[in-house]
This record gives sequence, structure tokens and C-alpha cells, in this order.
Amino acid sequence: MPSVLTLDNLTVTHRRHPVVHHLSGSVPRGSLTAIVGPNGAGKSSLLEAVAGRLPATTGRIAFASDVQGQVGYLPQQSQIDRSFPVRVRDLVQLGAWRWLGVLRAGHAGTRERARAALDAVGMARFEDRLMGELSVGQFQRVLFARLLMQDARLILLDEPFNAIDSRTCDDLLGVVHRWHGEGRTVVAVLHDLAQVRAHFQHTLLLAREAVAWGPTQEVLTPANLNRALHMATHWDEHAAHCHQPAPAQRLELPVTDHSPLDAPDSTAAALAPAAHP
Repeated sequence: MPSVLTLDNLTVTHRRHPVVHHLSGSVPRGSLTAIVGPNGAGKSSLLEAVAGRLPATTGRIAFASDVQGQVGYLPQQSQIDRSFPVRVRDLVQLGAWRWLGVLRAGHAGTRERARAALDAVGMARFEDRLMGELSVGQFQRVLFARLLMQDARLILLDEPFNAIDSRTCDDLLGVVHRWHGEGRTVVAVLHDLAQVRAHFQHTLLLAREAVAWGPTQEVLTPANLNRALHMATHWDEHAAHCHQPAPAQRLELPVTDHSPLDAPDSTAAALAPAAHP
């Protein structure tokens, strides 16, 4: 399958010690790919580097040309300050700022799209609430609504189902499958291996280095899982610094096939305003 994202010898460091080490591989277009591994394996750091929020030390991050600039990123809730007095509707509308600008994110057409996005995640009646008044599960639904507003082709999710109730998890997995049905690519950091086996066809098993990367049933074997745990347990924080002469690059790859998203899709249609804003 054509790739939307390729990593070539990627290294990400913290205080010059590698948290992601010489990682190479690719994410197939339109796939659901899980990133799993022990605590401290570099999963979130990898996602932040792909999202452009954490500098890569060496190697190459390359996107298909139709995905460049079309990346949606959902961080862990612990990284978000919920004490800031923002109402739900305003938070969701800010998902459109990339292509409308902050000043136009409150336009009537955008407000209608935001209501549709909230309705799609079961939060239509909460648009006037402050984000600090929401439960963990409710807030995660709102963050998914904001992602719907971004209309991204590549979607990065960092522990999207952590500490939420089973009903919310099932509903949000439904949104993920909806994206998949539209040909979008989803990469998610996850901990529940049963969930990964049930819903994600591709998996990267990471322990700072790639233990295995490919079809989920071939990656999540007892031997691979034991190897990942061993690699993480025996990590030496006092090891020599990682030295690589070549600087990191973020590049664009050519589009090698016709994407289903080149035609109008159900998300865009469902969230589009009746008149152009």
C-alpha cells in the first residue's frame, strides 16, 4: 500500500539521550496503526515529533504531498490546561482556525459545522459549558469534535481512550472507524492490546527502537512483547550520548495513488455549512 508517512533512521533525544532511536518504517495510506510498548518506550515522543511539536535530532520524517499540512493531533488530556475559561463551542470552532483564521472561526457557517461535530460525538447539548465543567469522557468527546473540524487526512491520537468509560470509548472508536471508512489515516498510541487486536490492522511495537512493525497479528506475539519489555527494563539512562552527523529533515513525498479524500467525503459533507462562510 502507498505510504502517507515515512520515517527514515529517525532519532529523537531528551538531554542528548535517545528516547526514539534509529526508527525506520512507513504508515500505509488509509490504515489504522497503533503504537504500543512499555512505559517510557518513546511512544508519545514519536507522535510529537511527527506532529512537529518535538524536534527530531536526526533522520527523516516524510509526508505524502497531499498530507503535508493536513495533520490533526490530539495530545494526552494531561497536557491541556482545562482551567482556562473556554466554552465548548469556542474550543471546537478553533479546530477550523488553520483554514479560516482565528478571526473567522466564529463565523455563522463555522458555528453550524461545530454544532454538527458536537452532535456527531454526542455532545450537542453541552456547547455552552466551560471545558473545566466537563468530565474526562465528555472532554475527550469535545476534543474529537475539534478534530472533526480540522478535516485532517492524517490523524495522530495520543492515548485517546485512557481513563474514559466504556460507552465513551465505544462511541469514539466509532468515530475512528468512520475516519477509516473515509480513507483517512489514523495513528494512535494505545495500551489496551485487546483493543488494538480488535480495531487496528497495523501496529508498531516500540521500545525506543522498533521491536516489530507490520500487521497486528504478526507484531503482537508473546516473543515480541517479551523482547519489548526486556529492552525497556534494561535501558541504561547513563549510556553514551547518541551521535549522528546528519540533521533531521521533514520532507514531502509525491502522491502515488488517487486518495478517496480527493472526492467529497461524509465527514466534510456532514460538517459543511449550508452556505460558504
